[in-house]
Order: sequence, then C-alpha cells, then structure tokens
Amino acid sequence: MRVSFCQGLLTGAIALNLLILYYVSQAQQQMMEKRRDPGSGSRKAALPASGLEGGMGGLVGVGAGMVGAGGVGGEGNSRGPRVTILLREFEDFENYVGDVARSFQHQRPELPFLAVSDTPPYPPLSLPEGARLLVLSPSPEQPPQAHRPEFHVQTEFVLLVPDGVELEQGRAVERLIRELEGEGAGPVRLVASPVLARSAVQCLHLRVSLREWTATYSTAASGSSGSVCTALQGDAVVLIRSEDLFNLSVPLGRPLLPSLFIQTSLHGWKVKLLESPCFSPSHRPLFSSAHNQWKADSHLKEATSQLMRNFGLKRLLLADGKEQWHGCGKETERCFGTVRDDTPEYLYLERWTPPCCLRALRETTKYVINILESFGVRYWLEGGSLLGAARHQDIIPWDYDVDLGIYLEDVPNCDYLKNLDSGSLVDANGYVWERAVEGDFYRVQYSEANHLHVDLWPFYPRNGIMTKDTWMEHKQDVEFPEHFLQPLVPMPFAGVTAYGPNNHRAFLELKFGEGVIENPQYPNPTKKRLDRSRL
Repeated sequence: MRVSFCQGLLTGAIALNLLILYYVSQAQQQMMEKRRDPGSGSRKAALPASGLEGGMGGLVGVGAGMVGAGGVGGEGNSRGPRVTILLREFEDFENYVGDVARSFQHQRPELPFLAVSDTPPYPPLSLPEGARLLVLSPSPEQPPQAHRPEFHVQTEFVLLVPDGVELEQGRAVERLIRELEGEGAGPVRLVASPVLARSAVQCLHLRVSLREWTATYSTAASGSSGSVCTALQGDAVVLIRSEDLFNLSVPLGRPLLPSLFIQTSLHGWKVKLLESPCFSPSHRPLFSSAHNQWKADSHLKEATSQLMRNFGLKRLLLADGKEQWHGCGKETERCFGTVRDDTPEYLYLERWTPPCCLRALRETTKYVINILESFGVRYWLEGGSLLGAARHQDIIPWDYDVDLGIYLEDVPNCDYLKNLDSGSLVDANGYVWERAVEGDFYRVQYSEANHLHVDLWPFYPRNGIMTKDTWMEHKQDVEFPEHFLQPLVPMPFAGVTAYGPNNHRAFLELKFGEGVIENPQYPNPTKKRLDRSRL
C-alpha cells in the first residue's frame, strides 16, 4: 500500500509529539528526585540582588545568600542553623542594631541575623558582615518576593529580639528551643525570656473581640518559672516557629509584640514566659536624649494607632484599668457611612456598633435628656431604643442611633427646638440641633463633624391615640394608645435614668410583634440576619 504525502506528514508529527512527551516526562521525574534529595540545594529559589548594599547591609538575595541557607552546623546539627535572629523594632535616628548583630555573631556566628525595616533606614545601618537588612516596602524594579519576609528565612525557628539587647550566653538559644519543642503541638506556640534591667516583663491575658472592636488585657500570674499567658508587656526575646509566624496575616506588624499577640490570641495560642535564661540590654537607656525618647514615644503612639485601625480595634482596655480609644471622636467623622436598608455596613463585616460610637450615642442621649427635662418636655424611649432598655438597660449593641418620642405641644417650651424652622443650632457644647430633612421630626447630632445622633419624634394625641405627621417605612412606626404614656415610668438606659411607657412589653409587642424582647434580630433581616448561636 502506497503512503501519501499527507499520511507521511501526519505520522511524522505524531512521532515527534511522542518524543517530546518522553523528554518532558524524564525531566519532570528528575526534578521530583532532586526535590526529594535533601542535599540538592536550599528549600527556596534564590532571589535577585536587591541593589541596596554597603552600609545598609543589602537585601537578602544573590550574593548575600538566603538567610539560614547553608552555614555552619548550628546547634550541633549538620543540617544547618535552626534559628534566625530577627530584629524588627528600631528607630532610624538612634539605634544599636549593629551592636546587637555583633553580640549574637560573637556568641553564635553560625546563626543568621536579619534586621527588618519598613523603608530604607536613614542614616543607613552599619551592619557587620553576614548580617542582612530586609526592607518591606516594595520597589518597582524588584520582584514581589524580594520584600516578603517569609522568602528570607530558611530556618525552623525565628528569635524576635528588641533593639539594644545582647547575647551573653550562647546556649540560651538552645534552652528556648528545647522549651518550645517540649510543648509539642499544644497551645503554647511561643516561648519568651525577659530582658533584664529595662522594664519588668508582665504576663497578661488578652481577649480580642473583633465583633466588638475591642481588646481587653488583664493581669495573669507572673514571676514564676514557666508562666503561661496570651500576651506580654515589657521587653522580651520571643521564639516562634517560622511556619507559625508566617502563617499570621501580618507576621511583622508594628508595634511587634502587640501585633503578634493580638493575632496569636485569636488563634488560641499561648506564650510561655521563662524566668531564665535572661537577656541583657547592652545600652540603657535606649535613647541618649529626652528629645529622642519623645520622638520614639511619638512613633510608638502613631504605630499603635495605625495597627489598631488596620486590625479594626477601636478600644483597648489595659491591665491597669486605663482605656485607649482609636475610633471616631467629636472632631472626626463617625466610623461608618450612610446607613442603607436599615443595615449599617459593619453588620456585613460580622461586627457590631463600634464602641466609640456607642460612647458618643450615650453622651448625646444623656445630654439631650437633661435638656428636655430642664425645659419640661415630656419624652419617652421609642422603637429600638426602648427595646435596648428592656433587654440591656442600654443601647442595642448593633444599633446606630437613639429614638425618643416627645409631645408636640411641648416643643415651644424648649429653646433648643422652638426656632429650628429657621435653621440649625450649634450649642455651646458643640451639639447640633436641627429639623431633619426627611420629615417633621428633630435630630441632635454629636457634633458638626460626627453625625451620630438622637432623633426626637413629635407625637400628638387624637381621640386617645398618639399619632404624628411623618411616618417612616418601619414595621414599628405605628400609632399607639396614649394610655401607655399615662404615666411615664423611669427606666435605666445608657447610663442614665430615662422615661418609658408604663407597660413597655405590651408597647413593644404592639410595635414589633410578640416575643420581641426575647428574640433579638437585626433591623432588616431580609438584608442581614443575626446568628443567635453567637450571642
């Protein structure tokens, strides 16, 4: 049988494809064998050179070598060093990073040392040979992995050290490793040692509630060897497995220890604070002048505020009973924008009303109630605010305003309300009184910048029924018998004694439906429903 030209061409193409597939298969098999061979090279591909060299130490890359790749046998182990020394917290204007690196290199020259900075330090760092600098801010001429710390650590563990510390005993590192390995796969995932003579290290319990935008610190047992807690306060050296560190969302956030412990506490991890070994500060005080100390304190405050914003934490309750607020205030805009479909944006983030907003609403409520009472304006808790009083004696944890009903006939008695037809009023305390643009009711805003508010709804009786001129598209916005207001009764609400209907359960069930007090729900369940199992 004669073979045509087309058939021959097709046969040749098939044979060529088979040959290519054979060589590709062989190449893949060789690559897999190399990966299984521990002596075939480092775990990760080398990175291109950084272009930052000289006194700055250069980024880790070709020429500098991957941190932890190769090196001397380390802790008596031929596979190389097991721990990378990492210094994250230092100030450009005054630091001892070079001295710290030399201290560790003197005692443990085989351990890789990595200093990490957000931007290239100025003045440049003076690092000894072998110590390296990693700059986290990206550069357009470099690949993305050049600025990602997980690509620059090849060891099993990372030892996080503060600026100015020195290593006096080389075997202290092994002690920390043995302690961490001894914990196995339990909840203790970090081990720490104190830095002596700078500040006492305190073991703390930390509870982070992202839903409530709050972190709460409380004291824990400390001072005994092996104290276990969820956070530390003070200067400490911390050992953590590299895998654990780089599985955190922000492994090297600043300030380092607060950032670290907020994240590890959410994972349920604990830290073990040892009484020994101890590390010594080679430089004390850390800053040589009051001005430099002030600059460092200012940078710490700025970094803390930025970290809290990034993590969505607006309130810190400290172990000494003090509070730190990182949310909106009277001079800033509120923490959320215009509310759509009765569902504020934070509910979609599985969070409740920011605590700074609840604080502002409580302050505004107390202020407005005092004004109304001083002018003899009859008022009562309305809608969701009455529901909050019945359930919590406070604002509902996910509510975004406060509602009060008032008698329309009392409005002319109040100097803050009677002239609002001609414009808004900013009173001596910065509160803004205005007639709402949505209808015939009044609004009192926390400030001109921050529009958290209390709404005042004017009702008037008609044939024994309380009615009003503006109705909203809310299920609970309905008429009701005046006998609920005769008499009004005191109720605790938002830190004050307010007035409410004399039978608040019947009043609420008339408006919302039976069982509303015992069955909480978000304002618009068609948009977002409350998961009651998480209450």
